[in-house]
Amino acid sequence: MDTNGSIHQINNTQESMSSSDYYANLKKSLHILSLCVFGVACVFGVFGNGLVIWVAGFRMKKNVNTVWFLNLAVADFLFTAFLPLSITYQALNFHWPFGKLMCKLNGTVNFLNLYASVYTLVAISVDRLVSIVWPVWAQIHRNVRKASYMSLCVWAFALSLSLPSFVFRDTESYGDITICYNNYAFSNNYTNPDVIQLRHFRHRSMTITRVLLGFIIPFSVMLSCYSIIIHRLRNSPTLAKRSGRPFRVIATIIITFFLCWAPFHIMTIVELKRFDPDSQSETLALVIGIGLPLTTCLAYINSCLNPVLYIFIGQDFKDKICKSILKVLESVFQEDEINTYTKSTSTSENKRSDHNIELQK
Repeated sequence: MDTNGSIHQINNTQESMSSSDYYANLKKSLHILSLCVFGVACVFGVFGNGLVIWVAGFRMKKNVNTVWFLNLAVADFLFTAFLPLSITYQALNFHWPFGKLMCKLNGTVNFLNLYASVYTLVAISVDRLVSIVWPVWAQIHRNVRKASYMSLCVWAFALSLSLPSFVFRDTESYGDITICYNNYAFSNNYTNPDVIQLRHFRHRSMTITRVLLGFIIPFSVMLSCYSIIIHRLRNSPTLAKRSGRPFRVIATIIITFFLCWAPFHIMTIVELKRFDPDSQSETLALVIGIGLPLTTCLAYINSCLNPVLYIFIGQDFKDKICKSILKVLESVFQEDEINTYTKSTSTSENKRSDHNIELQK
């Protein structure tokens, strides 16, 4: 996921760091590692998320949970389906042979996955909060149609946040090499102070906006929701028992997303320091040159982890070995009965009362 603002900046960074043979070898190792990680994420992501889409979309009865997990799988599947372009780009030593349009689409899909995933997780967190704190209201108003509408809103919002990537992505050729990069100034002039200032300003604005809207704000909402949920579950053992499995699955997905994406966002903030004339150093260049590939790999891995989490958290390990993948996924996606536990308890008490009357007769 290229966050560099211009080819001139990339070249300057590479020149400052390539003076060390050690760094050159390390850079080569990171290049190979990135190719391996991208390949694994592509294969397992396409297969795993495709399986989830097939099960949740075509093999199961629709409920609110399947709508949420289906949208997560679609976002990850779309991202991993575009990964062969990035793999080819790296394998050709950063030569982009697919044209400007595909350069724009590839960059847009990268961030569409980020925003669609994180805001779907926000929707899931709010849905869990409503189901646990206001179960009667949720039983009346919580349904597949409204969840589908909410998912469409999430995708529309995610697409709007991803459009700047489509606008700024560009290609530029140097002899036989064509590079796909972010042209924030819409210019190939790297000496004009006004153009340089505009490029740096837009780069900072895009980075800060992405960190705020793609990480800090949504995770603050999720953290607030789950703080309230945990407090409520502690005060209700019956509710905690009934909501245990879906809560574990969703909480683990959110934690995994955080662990995979937090280092990437932190590194993009660190990368902004290179525009500060007082912060230029070989150490900073080395940190960015090593940190960005590693954190990008970690972010990419997230797209193939969710199907694994659905299986290995939804049931005990021994049960999963004995069951087919379809049965395991069905058990994970089953709607829990949080909204109706009060009604079920009341029905059971009525049945016991009727039974006692019959005995008295």
